[in-house]
Amino acid sequence: MKNAIAKLLGKGGQPVPLELDPRDTLQELKLTELVANQFQPRTIFDGERIEELAMTIEEHGLLQPIVVRKQGLGYEIIAGERRFRAVQSLGWETIPAIIKEMTDETTAALALIENLQREELTPIEEAEAYERLLAMQHITQEVLARKLGRSQSTIANKLRLLRLPAEIREALKQRTITERHARALLPLKDPDLQISVLAEIMEREWNVKETEQRVERLLTPKKPKKRHKSFARDTRIALNTLRDSVDMIERTGLTVEKEEVDCEEYVEVRIRIVKARP
Repeated sequence: MKNAIAKLLGKGGQPVPLELDPRDTLQELKLTELVANQFQPRTIFDGERIEELAMTIEEHGLLQPIVVRKQGLGYEIIAGERRFRAVQSLGWETIPAIIKEMTDETTAALALIENLQREELTPIEEAEAYERLLAMQHITQEVLARKLGRSQSTIANKLRLLRLPAEIREALKQRTITERHARALLPLKDPDLQISVLAEIMEREWNVKETEQRVERLLTPKKPKKRHKSFARDTRIALNTLRDSVDMIERTGLTVEKEEVDCEEYVEVRIRIVKARP
């Protein structure tokens, strides 16, 4: 079987319209018979836009049938899930559908291409779809990029986002942060640190530049404070002078108690001269 993506895309990565063949049928299907595409890359549907589509369909009718394939006792939606959701909200009982015979590979490829062309996927949804196609078709990133009319670096950069913790991936899906914000967090490596910076981004409403600066500060090791050699030398000289002075006092016959405590930032010297009894 030819590569599914190659069949669905023409030159320059443009989609090839689905054509009916003798095995395909067009008929009215009950909405209760339909299930969502198991390979649907989009996990979040904008309710407001679905409502707008429903209003358009209510006024002008459904101009394009959905595409499905036989799946068990019902049918799986291949293309047109937004239309399905829109007519469902209108209370329709049936919907016109083209029934096609398709493999899992072709179904997954078509679902991705349909969404890519509309530019409605979040970066994470797009990355997950790329990962699924790479695994299903056993092809390289370079081949996938060529088939989709994208650069290999675009595919690679999207896939890198899947290394981020679940909290950051979810923020991308909800469009709380941008792809550039997420990519700025990748150099941190530590998931806990990445999540911590995500919280700062959301709380302080950082732009991408501010996020990059924060990450750069975290990656720059703090230089330990250097103790100046002259300070150490002067300390030794002062201590030796004190010790000599104590020796001189002791030679006079007085009793001297001396205690030195070496702390990190200073040396504490305690000197007690015991009073002679009258």
